[in-house]
Amino acid sequence: MARMTGRRILSAVPVLLAVTFGVFAVAAASPFDPVKAYAGTAGLTASQSDLDQLRANLGADQPFVHRWWDWTTSALTGDLGDSSVLRQPVADVVAERLGWSALLAATAFVLAILLGTALGVLAGRRRGGLLDRCVSSAAYTLEAAPAFWLGLLAIWLFALKLGALPSGGLTDTASDTVTAGQVLSHLVLPAAVLGLSQLPWFFLYVRQGVGDALAEDPVRGARARGLAERTVLTGHALRSGMLPMLTLIGSRVPELITGALLVETVFSWPGIAAATVQAATSVDFPLLAALTVLATVAVLLGNLLSDLLYGLADPRVGFDG
Repeated sequence: MARMTGRRILSAVPVLLAVTFGVFAVAAASPFDPVKAYAGTAGLTASQSDLDQLRANLGADQPFVHRWWDWTTSALTGDLGDSSVLRQPVADVVAERLGWSALLAATAFVLAILLGTALGVLAGRRRGGLLDRCVSSAAYTLEAAPAFWLGLLAIWLFALKLGALPSGGLTDTASDTVTAGQVLSHLVLPAAVLGLSQLPWFFLYVRQGVGDALAEDPVRGARARGLAERTVLTGHALRSGMLPMLTLIGSRVPELITGALLVETVFSWPGIAAATVQAATSVDFPLLAALTVLATVAVLLGNLLSDLLYGLADPRVGFDG
């Protein structure tokens, strides 16, 4: 396990370098001017000499390779640069927003895995039954529904029509302090929407895996020996049926990140979504590079987690192979 983890960490280094290089290359080819975005309305009346001076101060007059190298070497020392659009250090921007995004994504991911696994086991136990048909139809419908559409529908139903849950934000409108109770109440809708958008894949994988495992000879033999149905299901079918789902965890991380950005925008959740949009449209090189690195690291960690879980669940899989 340690050797595989070490190899993955080493292989991640060139991946991160390539990703950040691509970010600076794409941003350099973008039609958006970071100097005008930084100057705002004042740039409309500023002279060309003033804009050129501002461009030099921001380092935007340098080739993108030079900007990329400066950012990379500074990032190795912990200096992620300053955000030109938010007017504060990138490290502060990330520190202020990342925790809320992680809370939302982790809650939704756990919800999707637990609920998808439970429903998948129940449906796979009796494929073709009423529960299987109903849940499978709902899963295919959710699979085709965009996360932002689910978010708008949830706001309309639970916030506007029923008034049961807040429509967005982190705290109540009249409150100037952040309390755990308010955060939890405001987290329910965005986490549920994001979790439901990820649930179909976990449900379908577990359903298929458990259904196939129940038809295998070892499970039939266990039933023939008179073992209880619960023992057969949890001790034999569930373990082998869960193996394909474990590989799904890593592959869902990119979709989880994309869905989280949409859900954060719909529910005005104070995560990294707004910063990502502003960094992209304003060609904020340091902030854009830092957020892209974070997303890439999350994907790499998700893939590593999938392999580790698969190896722990199936002893036949070697970590160091």
